[in-house]
Parts: sequence; structure tokens; C-alpha cells
Amino acid sequence: MTLSQFYAADLAGLDRADRRRALTLPSGLDFSSNDYLGLASSELLRTAAREALDRGVGLGSGGSRLLRGNTVEHERLESFAADLFGSEAALFVGSGFVANSLIFSTLPQPADLIVHDALIHASAHEGMRLSRAPCRTFPHNDVAAAEQVIASWRQQGGKGTPWIAFETLYSMDGDIAPVAQFAALAERTGAMLVIDEAHAVGVLGPRGLGLAADLYGQGNVIGLATCGKALGCEGGLILSPGVLRDFLINRGRGFVFSTAPSALIAAVVAESLAIVKESEDRRARFFHLIRHAERAFAPLGIAASGSQIQPVILGDDGTAMRVAAQLRAAGFDVRGIRPPTVPPGTARLRISITLNVDEQAIDGLANALTKAMADL
Repeated sequence: MTLSQFYAADLAGLDRADRRRALTLPSGLDFSSNDYLGLASSELLRTAAREALDRGVGLGSGGSRLLRGNTVEHERLESFAADLFGSEAALFVGSGFVANSLIFSTLPQPADLIVHDALIHASAHEGMRLSRAPCRTFPHNDVAAAEQVIASWRQQGGKGTPWIAFETLYSMDGDIAPVAQFAALAERTGAMLVIDEAHAVGVLGPRGLGLAADLYGQGNVIGLATCGKALGCEGGLILSPGVLRDFLINRGRGFVFSTAPSALIAAVVAESLAIVKESEDRRARFFHLIRHAERAFAPLGIAASGSQIQPVILGDDGTAMRVAAQLRAAGFDVRGIRPPTVPPGTARLRISITLNVDEQAIDGLANALTKAMADL
């Protein structure tokens, strides 16, 4: 078998399992994006970009941050973000994926242990794959199980530092972590906390600063605030003690050898953070739409997730993709999610509520979903 034949056979296997991915352009009403506050295409951020260009901010950076790629815009954003979140320091990188990969591949040391939620982001898994520290999984949101993993490791001679990793709001189930309980566990066990706030920043917590907002500034807390979801931009902010930021700059290969993110994007992210912290009206409207969606979907027997992310579990991969295609044909951009993104047997629709839709659109989706489910 030639190499090209191997690739073709692998793709054919994905076809047979209804798991072959393809790029499709957005169409219809937005029920699939993470643009929760509707900022990505807003005039607010367009204006911020124009003003940055007018004052001479460049598009490209021309090199890594350690060469000539570091700009006033990067440093201004990091200073503003650290002050806003109450963290000692912040580091801006190209994406949330890069941030998670950088954190886990660089900070935990060989004698340490990474203890992570079973449903944590794939980007965290990528970082752990590159890490020198061993990794252990605990069942989703199970604090007692995480504590038992750490205790067992200690009993077996573990001498280093445990690193407890979890998301505050999970991207496929839409459920929320017991943040305070994990913080208490870290206190009891001398652990570091790595808290991924990708889907919470901008919409949840005080001023939209996330569900772990009261923990930033502590010496054992690292936060990840992605900029490509509710903030409407791109990139990732690592919130940490200053010594860890310095360590990432010196030892993090994903930082040292990467071209710096665009200075223009850094300027727009800073403006987005300024907008978000003053956006209580947007968040109030956002939560109103979530409650409206819960009422609209209830007759279908869909249990409310409690957040803007509403899964509709269909089980079979092909069924999920057929229903998603039927909804898109009806004018509603809903995507099917299959393994390995979610566990086998839990293929689903992932409905995302954003300020890009209104009550009428949500009611229309509920009607279309009712018809699609009846057609099954």
C-alpha cells in the first residue's frame, strides 16, 4: 500500500463511520459559534481595529516576541489584562490551543503529577502529551476522585507538586465545574490549579471575568482566558504569577519559537476586554436568551444545561449529522458533534446561544428541531 493509498483508506474508514470532517462555510442563523456576545463582527471592534491602524499599529509582527515581534500593544494588553483579572501577570499568545499546549508542556516538572478532568480540552491533552510529568484522569467534575488520585500518587512515593486541571464551563455539555471545591482541594494537597475559562470569560462571573475570578492573584493559580470566543477576537491570555510568566518566556518552546501574534489583534483584544467589563446590558440580554431557549426546548424533553451551550444527545453518529444537515437546510446553522470529540455513543447537536440571534430565531429552531426529531 502506498502512502497515498493509506491516507485514502483511512478517510474511507471515516466515511463508513460517519466521522469524516469537511470544511463548510457559515450559512443561516448562528447557533454554532462561540461568539456569545456578538462582538466578532460588531462595529465596536471594527472601530477599534480602524483606530489602531490609524495610529500606526502594524498587521504582522515580523518575528517572535523575543526578537522584534514584541510591541507596545502586546505589553499594553498584558498589563491591562493582569490588572483587570487581578493576576500578577499575563502573557498573550496566538490561541487558546497554544496557551494550553504551552502551559502543560512547560510548567509541570518530571517529579510532578498532572491530574485532569476527563472532559478537558483537546489542547490540554496535546500539552500533556508533550509534558515531562505523568498524567492521571479523574471522572468529570468529581473532586473526591481527583483527591483520591493525588492521595494514591503520594502513597506510591510521589514527591512533587500535583497540578489539577479543569474547565469552568465545558464546551460540549455546557455544565459548570465545582470551582470552589477544586480550590479547596488544591489548598489541602498543595496543588497548582490550571483553570481553563475559555467558554466562561466574557459572559460569566463578576464583570464577565469568569467563574474563577476571585482566585486570580493567588500563587497557585494559572488561568486561561481565550480571546476568540465571547471576546470576539483571537488569541489566548495566560494569567499567572510573574515567575511562571518569566519561566514560560524562557523555557516554553511554543512561545520562544513562535512568531508573535499580530499587534493589531492585541490592540483589539484590549478594547474588547474594556467593552466586556462594562457590558452588563449585553450579558443581561444574553442570559434572557438562554432562559428563553430553555423554555422553547423543554417540550422536546431536552434537559437544560444551565448555560449557553445546549447539547442534544442523539447517540448515533449518522443520526446526529443527518439532523444537523436538516436544520441547516431549514436555515439554522447547527453542527453535529461526533467521537472522538465526544465519547462514543454520545454524538450530538451542539446548540450555542449567542447575541447573534433573537427570541424569534430560537423559536424557529425549536420548531425545526421538533420536525427533524419527528422525521427520525
